[in-house]
Amino acid sequence: MAKIPVDELSIIQAYGPHLSASIRGTTSDEPEKLVKTHCCFCGQQCGIQLKVRGNDVIGFEPWDEFPFNRGMLCPKGVKRYLQGSHPDRLLTALQRDPTSQSGFRSLGYEQAIARAASEIARLQQAHGAGAVAVLGGASLTTEKTYLLGKFARVCLKTPFIDYNGRLCMVSAGAANKKAFGIDRVTSPWSDMIGTEVLWIAGSNVAECSPITTNYVWQARERGAKVIVQDPRITPIARTCDLYLPVRPGRDAALFAGVLQLMIEHGWIDREFIEAHTSGFEQVADYCRAWTPARTADVTGVPERSIYKAAELWGQAKSSFLLHARGIEHHSNGVQNALGAINLVLASGRIGKPKSGYGTIVGQANGQGGREHGQKCDQLPGLRDISNPDHRKYIASVWGVEERDIPGPGVDAYELFRKIDAGEIKGLISICFNPKISLPDSGFVARALDKLEFYAAIDFFLNDTARHADLVLPGSLQEEDEGTVTQVEGRVIKINKAIQPPGEAREDWRIIQDLAQALGRPKGFTFAGPREIFEELRIASKGGISDYSGITYDKIERQMGVFWPCYANDPKTGAPTPDHPGTPRLFEPDSFNPIAKGAGRFYFADGKARFNVAEHRTPVDDVDDNFPLFLTTGRVVSQFLSGTQTRRIGPLVKQYPTPRIELHPRLAQKLGIADGDWATCETRRGSITLRAMVVTTIRPDTLFIPYHWAGEKSANRVTVAAQDPISKIPQYKVCACRLRKADAAPGYDAKLEAQQ
Repeated sequence: MAKIPVDELSIIQAYGPHLSASIRGTTSDEPEKLVKTHCCFCGQQCGIQLKVRGNDVIGFEPWDEFPFNRGMLCPKGVKRYLQGSHPDRLLTALQRDPTSQSGFRSLGYEQAIARAASEIARLQQAHGAGAVAVLGGASLTTEKTYLLGKFARVCLKTPFIDYNGRLCMVSAGAANKKAFGIDRVTSPWSDMIGTEVLWIAGSNVAECSPITTNYVWQARERGAKVIVQDPRITPIARTCDLYLPVRPGRDAALFAGVLQLMIEHGWIDREFIEAHTSGFEQVADYCRAWTPARTADVTGVPERSIYKAAELWGQAKSSFLLHARGIEHHSNGVQNALGAINLVLASGRIGKPKSGYGTIVGQANGQGGREHGQKCDQLPGLRDISNPDHRKYIASVWGVEERDIPGPGVDAYELFRKIDAGEIKGLISICFNPKISLPDSGFVARALDKLEFYAAIDFFLNDTARHADLVLPGSLQEEDEGTVTQVEGRVIKINKAIQPPGEAREDWRIIQDLAQALGRPKGFTFAGPREIFEELRIASKGGISDYSGITYDKIERQMGVFWPCYANDPKTGAPTPDHPGTPRLFEPDSFNPIAKGAGRFYFADGKARFNVAEHRTPVDDVDDNFPLFLTTGRVVSQFLSGTQTRRIGPLVKQYPTPRIELHPRLAQKLGIADGDWATCETRRGSITLRAMVVTTIRPDTLFIPYHWAGEKSANRVTVAAQDPISKIPQYKVCACRLRKADAAPGYDAKLEAQQ
């Protein structure tokens, strides 16, 4: 059983997190080479130059020419190089050993691969192919995600593969496909500059996407009015023109109320609606009930603000709407995103300069990481795994029979339910830390304990990997090459700067070594990422996310290529080696392989779809026993589960430990002062942290950042509710109560403050 072999403090003392040094060199140190590449954090994927000496990254230089960030970096980007040559870096494979003080002992790489293959074969022989599951990460390069999906379905023949992008933008993705037929932002960020109105819903861009904030500033400097919709007065909200303090979980209602006012006052583009969309009348019928009074009552947003939002958005000649996890991490996340899209379609401001719509990707390769095969219901090219034609095409690329490709699997959280039920016996994970990332983390830990065999691939021993029977040492981003797709839909190139140290291996190599050891090498003999990408190009051809016209050379020449990029003209079929890509979707003269000239949007009739976006009360809503809303999110110096950032000294110093944010009125009512220990309780348990009394949050709402582990983990208390369509968890709202703590928590005396 995959139980933690010794107490966690002993594992932490051996494998961390420990803090890196504050610096590794100075700006005056001369490197042997500069390597143009990209930041390893968040979906913006800013351009950066790494300073390399020997086999070590010693610092960075700005990459001023890269068009997205023009040399600018956030605090994480500035300090990202400090994860290299880190004292916690895994240099050998590890095997669980409860007799060892650290819980693990080193194992030779070849022995580790042989043991993993032996255990996988044993479980599948005894219980069937589906006894083994795979969990991947959306920070992997697209080549690795493609190979991982192929490995699960061709080598393991298991349907059970999913990825941590399930926790990112899948609600937006599902909404995009329902409305547009394609899952990508509509426009490059440069279209914000010069727009008249910029609406930011559920996105703390200043902390989560700082470079995007620069685009917001440029838009504002050129006269744009900025609307911010959020239960917290985030840094971007402090300078906005209109703040909408929406009650957590009520975003679809707010969008419906705004759209009703737009319809009532004639602030919609009826010509565009009639020519390029369908389903508007059903949406209009639904919105009629959302009067300003009702909308205000449900959402907590004043009527005058609802009217002002409708007026600003409706009367503008150009506009751009952005949203992120704040409206997506809900059991109603798809509906929330559809509500936002309805505003965009009703305005007709799409497919033109200085207007656009999109979701802000959270993870490093959140876009590319789901397009090409590690999502449970998708094959490469955003193809539907249940579609016979799609299956047939991918089978021809992979050289297998269509019937041999498993059908759809289940989402990441449901996969843990199957582990808990004993249906899944073995697990392989790579670049995923579900013990911290998934809601109701106590359940996840208990499920992990039931696995007969668990192999984790990572470069640090993350919190989940402490449960592993076997840990294989993977690679940092700068130790390999490949592609990722950043927030705008721009495919960019990661360049190798150094070699993996010790017995660490590139992740794609580990996957192929496992296939070889299982005696199933067919299709897993690539010499490197370039060869994998060439097959990926073919696999994506004709799919929605068509990369067939993209090459490594074209990426480097153009500093990124927006997909779709066609090897053959979709209209004529003629080769198009110089196809530049598609920065802006849905332009009037655009031609796509789905509509085939019938219209701009990716449906057979070329028309976008309005969808009724129903407001539904969140699962685990407030009541007399739990009268407050709890919401979670990010802070600027930490990232996701903190596996990397909680090891970087300067970032930990900026925000060393999570706190509970609460409003002064609530603090006074409960007798809690700033800095007091406070206990937040939900129906799943409790968490005790220092209180941070702020005026920038609703009086009925608490906020806890989610990057920490153990007793500091916010996901100890979040609810495992999911959107019925996207299966995204409901991180952004659950019912809670708050009290002054009886005493300081025990963890405060432990050695590792960043835990």
